[in-house]
Amino acid sequence: MTTTRNTARGRAVATVLALALALPLAAASGALAAPRAADRTTTADAPVTRPELPRPTGKYAVGRDTLHLVDKSRKDLWDPSKPRELMASMYYPARGEGGHATAYTSLKAARALIAHYDLAVPPAAYSSTRTYARAGAPAARGRFPLVLLSPGFTAPRSTLTHLAEDLASRGYVVATVDHAHEAAGAEFEGGRVPPCLGCDPNTNVPGPRITENRAQDLSYVLDRLVGSKADKADKPGGSGSPGQAAGSAWRHAKMIDPERIGSGGHSIGGAATIALMNTDRRVRAGMNMDGGIQIKPEGLRGRPFLMLGTQQTTQPDDPYDWAGAWPLMDGWKRWLAVAGSGHFTFTDAPVVLQQLGDVDPDAPISGKRAAEITRAYIAAFYDQHLRGIERPLLNGPTPGNPEVSFHQP
Repeated sequence: MTTTRNTARGRAVATVLALALALPLAAASGALAAPRAADRTTTADAPVTRPELPRPTGKYAVGRDTLHLVDKSRKDLWDPSKPRELMASMYYPARGEGGHATAYTSLKAARALIAHYDLAVPPAAYSSTRTYARAGAPAARGRFPLVLLSPGFTAPRSTLTHLAEDLASRGYVVATVDHAHEAAGAEFEGGRVPPCLGCDPNTNVPGPRITENRAQDLSYVLDRLVGSKADKADKPGGSGSPGQAAGSAWRHAKMIDPERIGSGGHSIGGAATIALMNTDRRVRAGMNMDGGIQIKPEGLRGRPFLMLGTQQTTQPDDPYDWAGAWPLMDGWKRWLAVAGSGHFTFTDAPVVLQQLGDVDPDAPISGKRAAEITRAYIAAFYDQHLRGIERPLLNGPTPGNPEVSFHQP
């Protein structure tokens, strides 16, 4: 079904989400500002009735669990009358095809997301997007690196599904995290979809406070999965032993190798990864997909970092000021820019919405190609720095990926 809308309501999904991101960050530094507005178009061909994510590329089947986490030691940033509440989808390497299919998101959550962003797509079709992870799938034998993934502001954890599934299929445990009241269409315990209180343009919470709060969220997730950082030595990876998982919130926690932990995210989720690495030495490698970067003067203490963004990040007027952060990265680092990409290219947005007829003319790269690039470079990064597998893909431009340039200011 092809849809039509007037220009005022037909903004591109990347811009709608990015503008929503900018609202609560108006008091923050330019590194967290939003990209330029664009018009959205719709395809002439009839969209599919049920989108599907790209199939995972690794050797493992993928399992998925869901965790509801409440940090009673902290008040919620947006609703101080309640403790801080989080949801995490746990993707893991699985054996065989056991378990049952998982939903991309609930219809209720899809309706909230689509209404908030004023998208021209049917909620039922969006929520029916095919995934590959299976609930209740038997866990693969062995111990695997853990990667935390945090979504962009106003975006739910579901928008990082294709990346999470692919990493799990390659031999990673992945936790995608929803931060209460910071997303439209985030599904919590009991089918609740909490209001996005942070989406209010009149909020007076500064951007740095949001990223710091997210870093505390992610540290708490690590506490519940691998043990408190207070129990670790102050060195990369800590000194945890396999027995630390005994009191974990997750039934398969013994799969996690606590000495191989990475983190990453999109937009403010990427900014939160930097804030997390500033304070939590358990994280050995970090990744940022088109988000702000605020590094302490002492840098990252030699830990590796990957930046994957649009060509805008290489320009003098880059709102994220990656050039300013670059000298403070004191370990292995790469700055990759993808031609034809937009702010949400590195999420599920172009994959799913293009199948439903929603196209961003300012980000002409196809959803299929966007997913291939995102998966390949992020997996290569974590392979090299969490698994010790040399990945030549990270050494420089390749003929098979002409869209990807390596930038060094």
